[in-house]
Amino acid sequence: MTAVTLTSVLAQALPLGAGEPVIAVDVGGTDTKAALFDASGRMLGLSRTPTPLDGERTAFSVIARVQELTLQFAADFPAVQPRAVGLLAPGLVDDDAGIGVLSTNLHWSNVPFKQLTEDLIHLPTTFSHDVRAAGEAEFRLGAARPYRNVVVLVIGTGIAGSLFINGRAHTGGGYAGEIGHSIVHPSGPLCGCGSRGCLETVASAGAIVRRYEEVTGIRLGGAREALALARTGDPAAALIWSEALDALALSIAQLAAILAPEAIVIGGGLAQAGDQLFVPLRERVSALLSFHRRPVIVPASIGENAGLLGGALRARDLVS
Repeated sequence: MTAVTLTSVLAQALPLGAGEPVIAVDVGGTDTKAALFDASGRMLGLSRTPTPLDGERTAFSVIARVQELTLQFAADFPAVQPRAVGLLAPGLVDDDAGIGVLSTNLHWSNVPFKQLTEDLIHLPTTFSHDVRAAGEAEFRLGAARPYRNVVVLVIGTGIAGSLFINGRAHTGGGYAGEIGHSIVHPSGPLCGCGSRGCLETVASAGAIVRRYEEVTGIRLGGAREALALARTGDPAAALIWSEALDALALSIAQLAAILAPEAIVIGGGLAQAGDQLFVPLRERVSALLSFHRRPVIVPASIGENAGLLGGALRARDLVS
């Protein structure tokens, strides 16, 4: 089956399906998304509210927000009684221990989110990395489901991945999947993590916008504008986009050499570029590989609520 045919076959994600009612909360650097899932798998009360940023107390404000959301869902949908909560957050997360190891943007370190949330709301809680949860949804319901060895790569403001090896998620104590911080240019731009030349300093949506402004002095509203300019022949946008593709291809080739995945599933805002991303990226990756297993490179199929679905799946796993 060719990659083109495969993409069309997997365009439709599976529904969540029947199971225990649960709550999923996806904490982002700016907004927090939440939803209640009933026994049929329907998503109820989907909301997006500002993340309660409170300096050193942000972690505790987030946990209090989970309690507020739980009470709101109870008031709005009294017939649906959730059995568990799936809480998601960015940064360095130890999924197995339920600990937020580090988030520089949200100002917490070594916070036992799972235990603190359970103590406050008295529901079993799973605490997971947001991208790993989105990858879980793609692996169980979406474009990654035909494969046992696959990387789900989410490209947005930053870049992170979810790794599945022999059908099992690989987390490395929270350290695995930080593909955005693999080095593609050792003497390249300084990254927020402290290293130089990380993939996300070149190929993330945020990097594309920032680099275009550095070169031209023109501020863009988002990476979508940069890609539109590249299509029309703007030389700065075309060069920056080509360099982003080269960096992504290099990282995927490294993944192919080390993990030999059957597929790379790409989601996040940048994946909305469609053929402008996937066609040249496949060509570049193929040119870099020799004897390696050549992964098919396909778009994710679930969309912007993949994290919530992954959180719901993990919450259900606690009580099923």
